[in-house]
Amino acid sequence: MKRPVGSEAADLIQQGRKAFVSGLAYAAALSAVINMLQLTVPLFMLQVHDRVVNSQSTDTLIMLIVVAAIALAIYCILDYVRALTYQVMASKLVRRLNLPVLQAAVSASVTHGVAQSGQAIRDLNDIRTFIVGNTISVPLEALWAPIFLGVLFALHWLYGLVALVSATIILMLSLLSDFLTRRAMKRANEAALQNVGEISGSLRHAEAIEAMGMLPALAGRWRRAQLHTQDLLDVTTRRSRALSSLTRTCRYMMQIAVLSVGAILVIRQEVSPGSMVASSIIMGRLLLPFDSMVDGWRQWVLAIAAWKNVCDLIGNQAPKRETKPTPRTMGDLTVDRLVYAPPGSDVPVLKGLSFSLSPGEVLGIVGPSAAGKSTLARLLIGVTKPTTGGVYLDGNNVYLWERGSFGDMVGYLPQNVSLLDGTIRDNIARMRDADPRLVLEAARLADVHEMIGRLPLGYDTRLGDGTYALSGGQRQRIGLARAIYGRPRLVVLDEPNANLDTDGERALIRAIEALRADGTIVILIAHRPSIMQAADKLMVLQEGRISQFGPRTAVVSTISPGEKAIAAVRGSA
Repeated sequence: MKRPVGSEAADLIQQGRKAFVSGLAYAAALSAVINMLQLTVPLFMLQVHDRVVNSQSTDTLIMLIVVAAIALAIYCILDYVRALTYQVMASKLVRRLNLPVLQAAVSASVTHGVAQSGQAIRDLNDIRTFIVGNTISVPLEALWAPIFLGVLFALHWLYGLVALVSATIILMLSLLSDFLTRRAMKRANEAALQNVGEISGSLRHAEAIEAMGMLPALAGRWRRAQLHTQDLLDVTTRRSRALSSLTRTCRYMMQIAVLSVGAILVIRQEVSPGSMVASSIIMGRLLLPFDSMVDGWRQWVLAIAAWKNVCDLIGNQAPKRETKPTPRTMGDLTVDRLVYAPPGSDVPVLKGLSFSLSPGEVLGIVGPSAAGKSTLARLLIGVTKPTTGGVYLDGNNVYLWERGSFGDMVGYLPQNVSLLDGTIRDNIARMRDADPRLVLEAARLADVHEMIGRLPLGYDTRLGDGTYALSGGQRQRIGLARAIYGRPRLVVLDEPNANLDTDGERALIRAIEALRADGTIVILIAHRPSIMQAADKLMVLQEGRISQFGPRTAVVSTISPGEKAIAAVRGSA
């Protein structure tokens, strides 16, 4: 029996949490020794003032220097080991979660858009930056503050009392700063993320913005949003800076206070002059983590929130799919009582679809706009999870199928062809390190080899922002080559001839005929009639239901001339 994917996600999160906690516990133990070694300098100064100066003993001074040098060398080594510990913690966490987060982010982008998936990647990077940074050590430094407090009490109880009161005041100011700024900071961050998402989304349509003069209106909207975000940040910054200045001033005043107390005790001959200098240094070291607690606590809160986002993404957004590859197969495609309703909607887009196709059959799907054709295409390739029912290829559920082996079986050409940053060779090979012969085979089958040869660098021509721009027809034909790369057993083509000229359509039909001869199941979704002559069967979708299904000639013969949704099919008969 296969283990549920949800439990695997829970185990993955639990392993990451345990690794972090164990690493943090090790770092805390190192911090205890490091904090004790930080007493080297004040204790050295205490001994120099009280022993060396009074006794004028050079031998004592040399001995103290040797002991201090050894202690500081150990401090340097342990501090470096602690830094390496954080680095290893971050590396292990990222290595363990990188692929699951990426997979879950891709899934989330299908249903929730690119912004959420991009945020998940940033969250994981923020967690790594937090772990390898200095902020993670702040609570550990504060945890071992009693070491310094105990030394101050040992020097004199008044030193300890002043230090205890000072630490309490600094801590209260830190908590007050967090209380006054946390909510405003959260609102500002949320507004900033929303603005970045909107701007990034709009920039993808820069050509339309420029052509239709939309920039002034969009600039006005962005400016208003930015001003609102800036106002929130200004409020937070003012409060934070004011309390930070107050905290720093209090720390200086407290160091003056401990020096004053020390001076009084020296005058009364209750302590030595060396203790006064040592207590001032120890006092500054004691208050340092509490002074950093404001920023440190905020960074901890943000890191915890980022971790929660990553856990939610892996646990909730990651597709519940099989993890073991399925052997390559060649069987029927069966759609069984397929129903799909978008998340949050009670009205299904597809309503109980059932049909089957055998290897080598070509199905054409037609129907009016909003009939559910593209939704059906996404369900056929396992991108979208059915509400009820299912799609099965040789008995295997296409949604649950492990994605790597499923990709070897399926090709897909969406309406909007998206080519990734990389070379044309990379795109056709689906970003794999593939045999060049397979790339050439797919390009020739899609009749795009000669067109690629006329590009500046042929198959090595790079695509992406700021590089070579292809026409819509060129992109569609390269997308077709990618879809049929590796001789898949199921190919779904959504509007494959939308940007093709007559020669391109002929090449497309030849590719479909070659796939049919190879035993591939091909599903065509198109409005233009010429491409439907390659179909063996036709399906007419209307309002999410199958109104006609069968051999192409039989379906065409039963179509009423007045049905607008099917008029294109009559033209292809």
